[in-house]
Amino acid sequence: MKLNIEPFIPDEDYFNEAMITDFYEFSMANCLFEHGYKDTIMVFNMFHRNNPDNLGYSISCGQKKLTKFLLNYHFTETDLAYLKAKGMTDKFLAYLKTYKWKGNMYALKEGTVCYPQVPIVRIEADIVGAILIETYLLQTMNYHSLIATKATRISGLYSHNSRNVLEFGARRAQGASASIDGSYSSIIGGCKGTSNCLAEMKFGSEVKATGTIAHSFIEFFPSEMEAFRAYASTYPENISLLLDTYNVFEVGLPNLIKLDDELIKKYPNDPNKRVKSARIDSGDLSRTYKRLREALDKAGKKYIKLVASNSLDEKKMQDMEIYENAKYDSYGVGENLITSATSPYFGGVYKLVAIKEKDKYIPKMKCSETTSKAIIPGKLMAYRIYDKDDLAQCDLIALDEEVIEEGKEIEVVDLNPDSFKKHIKITPRRIEKLLVPYIIDGKQVITLPTITEIKDYVKDQIENHMWESELRSEFPHTHYVDLTLKVNKTREELYKKLHGGKI
Repeated sequence: MKLNIEPFIPDEDYFNEAMITDFYEFSMANCLFEHGYKDTIMVFNMFHRNNPDNLGYSISCGQKKLTKFLLNYHFTETDLAYLKAKGMTDKFLAYLKTYKWKGNMYALKEGTVCYPQVPIVRIEADIVGAILIETYLLQTMNYHSLIATKATRISGLYSHNSRNVLEFGARRAQGASASIDGSYSSIIGGCKGTSNCLAEMKFGSEVKATGTIAHSFIEFFPSEMEAFRAYASTYPENISLLLDTYNVFEVGLPNLIKLDDELIKKYPNDPNKRVKSARIDSGDLSRTYKRLREALDKAGKKYIKLVASNSLDEKKMQDMEIYENAKYDSYGVGENLITSATSPYFGGVYKLVAIKEKDKYIPKMKCSETTSKAIIPGKLMAYRIYDKDDLAQCDLIALDEEVIEEGKEIEVVDLNPDSFKKHIKITPRRIEKLLVPYIIDGKQVITLPTITEIKDYVKDQIENHMWESELRSEFPHTHYVDLTLKVNKTREELYKKLHGGKI
């Protein structure tokens, strides 16, 4: 019998986030559906194996966007026509036509400091709701977490030496969505604003769009002074100038001082109508800062702030501040933040860990020839254990059914393969259950926090609840991640059964 399938006609303007899916996910889901497994409940964990730049921590981010995606999950007639052309069965397509996401999503609170192997998101859903969301989930959580983590370094949050950093990376981002999500995540990680107007329109004043002027604006006028005067006449209460179009000290600085003197004369009783700041975008930023600061102070203009840009990152800023005593009032940081240039991806993975049969969860496991990639099976829950100083001592991975109690001694197994003593007894002083419910049976059960609340939460964890040794730029302490005896036994026995060896 010859099948007649209508060819699908591409449409460059079409967009449905549910179709941000690797094709093999549809192939697998269609096959399982045809074999009668459409109602089988699967449990997947999203976690990462290494921190960006081999740092001592990461910041989990993207939970809010993922939640909204799942609540709006659906397929259109256009999607179904495309999938039919790709060989999906009619019964499967009829099922997708009315499909709504009815699963459970547990995750770390957005902005939670996170560590390798510890679950960031736990999904429990039917085969469609569990399999087909993988690509979008990883894309969202990986990118948001990557940029939020990088931003804590760029902003100086990790060193308790916060900087006024503006995210200026839209033009260097890998696409429009990356520029928007990057602006959001940068603010979570400690930045003060963004250059991206659409980001502020989407997220509000918490993601404030700001900026100065470009070289082209100054080049447009017959002289730099005419450009400065034009800008000042239009924005007399928000004057921020660019000094290095021609020559900082021969032209830019004298013109700045002259303009400010003119403003003082014109508005003697309005101190708000003054030059607010000046930006430098090239040259030896440290030397330029010191010469400019000295000259402006000598001219009685200590109120004029200095802003630096030009391919900055945390190391360049730290070197200027520590070794040359040149700390700008603000920094504009572009490509090295929006792309996390030193570590351009967050290696989060999404793995099947259990299948529900009646009221039991049957653990599932990828073994691998490399034991470091042998996952932790079972429906899991993660806890954070705090020491006597209320600092996070370790994370504990338990089965969801287990009860971990404060003040009660427990024996745990260190997950680090290099640890000398694997079995350890600890008595938790304070316990925090890390995975919290976002969606239960397809309905939102959490009040999503504001950006300011998430930002404050990140700051509080780094400043008050992390060991300083985990914040080191070089050779940071590896956060302890432990397994309960039940989880370790499940993992060992399943590995031996499936792989024929011992972890």
